[in-house]
Amino acid sequence: MRGSVQRERDASFTAFMSGAQPSLLRTAYFLCGDADLARELVQDAFVRTYLAWPKVRQETALAYARRILVNGRADHGRRVRREVPSPVLREVRVEADTSHVEREHLVELLAQLPEQQRKVVVLRYCADLSERQTADLVGLSVGGVKSAASRGLAALRQLAISSEGRVHEH
Repeated sequence: MRGSVQRERDASFTAFMSGAQPSLLRTAYFLCGDADLARELVQDAFVRTYLAWPKVRQETALAYARRILVNGRADHGRRVRREVPSPVLREVRVEADTSHVEREHLVELLAQLPEQQRKVVVLRYCADLSERQTADLVGLSVGGVKSAASRGLAALRQLAISSEGRVHEH
């Protein structure tokens, strides 16, 4: 009996993991701007979610894993002090896949935002969470989320405008 319960648990977690991975990877990447670190954060979120799987409700599993991901990013940021990206953008290569170029440009701009604003903007507009869901994940009030989102978007607009001139100068 115990073996069949374990197999059911593993099967349900595997199904969850395959469905949640693209969303979590995208969120992690936008939060940290590093593909390897994003994969590491998602892997850690999956390990921790699996350990708690018997207690996690299926309908809240993605929110549970996302919270671990966001907290893991904050913990990693405290453990490792990385270089701050230069406000001057690298020369943008013209590639057939412009969405890749645009995504990289967005990641560079997001990296320049303060951590709290970056989290809010990524969760609200990249992960498409509600203000309430975002507030719960980052530990802010809904008003705090609205304020951080507004400031973050305004800063992104300014960064995008100022980077346009630098991109065209190359």
